[in-house]
Amino acid sequence: MIGRLILIYPEASRRAGALLILTLVVLALYMLGVSSAWIGHVLPATAGWLGENPTMGRLASSLLIALIVAANWKALRQLSRRQQVVGVWLELFVLLMLFFYSFDLSFAFIAKKIGFLISQGVVTTLYISAISIVIATVIALAGAIAKLSSNGVIYGLATFYTSLFRGLPLLMQIYIIYLGLPQVGYVIGAVPAGILALSLCYGAYMTEIFRAGIQSISRGQTEGATALGLSPNQTLALVILPQAMRVIIPPTGNQFIAMLKDSSLVSVVGVWEIMYLARTQGQTEFRHIEMLITASMIYWILSIGLEYAQSRIEERFGRFNAR
Repeated sequence: MIGRLILIYPEASRRAGALLILTLVVLALYMLGVSSAWIGHVLPATAGWLGENPTMGRLASSLLIALIVAANWKALRQLSRRQQVVGVWLELFVLLMLFFYSFDLSFAFIAKKIGFLISQGVVTTLYISAISIVIATVIALAGAIAKLSSNGVIYGLATFYTSLFRGLPLLMQIYIIYLGLPQVGYVIGAVPAGILALSLCYGAYMTEIFRAGIQSISRGQTEGATALGLSPNQTLALVILPQAMRVIIPPTGNQFIAMLKDSSLVSVVGVWEIMYLARTQGQTEFRHIEMLITASMIYWILSIGLEYAQSRIEERFGRFNAR
């Protein structure tokens, strides 16, 4: 019945659907307890009425917000796809900044500390993450080859490693390496302990990514390379891996971004990375939220850089596979 009405009256059905969605949005905002105080700031003359009628004020606030969202949606639909993406990013970024601004932040304090946070914290975070990424990639490739091996001993070592380091929390691994190794006579610094923990943990996750990527290439590719006289190592390096990278890169890029953020956990052993400095610098004047928001924005900017690099690498290997 409903389907027939939609086919017979498509325009009326579209408008009815839009009205229904608008009504649901208004109800959702009202149930969330949206405040009407912003209306009083925009229209001071309504402040008294809003104070006397809080329920109607919330309903009016919900309706106005829903109408603004609907009008914004309609306006964005008139733009090209690229302009829509830029517009959405700009609007959401402005809303995020307004949300942070509502915290009554001390921007003078942020300006005073951000230079040290970047020069010391960002540099430390980047070199810890970069070294860990390189080591984790080498471990992952070796682990993937081991898991594809027919040798039971090598396969057992690889599966035990991936099971252990995927099963333990990263924070626990940092503590075990930093505090546990000295118990057996090997004293390790905070930075090497953090790098080792990150490398082993993410190497275990990436092992499965590399294994799946290698196995996604058909056996015919290996057989063809063997027929051409290539050795197993040459087949892997020249035939299998270049094709497997198209499958490997997207999830590996996600792991790199996650590692960048998880590098904040090494602050528990006193490494002066972004999170450690944000916490300690904020304690000096009890401005914790300023430093935490600043650190969050720095992590976001670094993640955007990694996302861009990932997209460029994906594009490059996509062209390679297209040829």
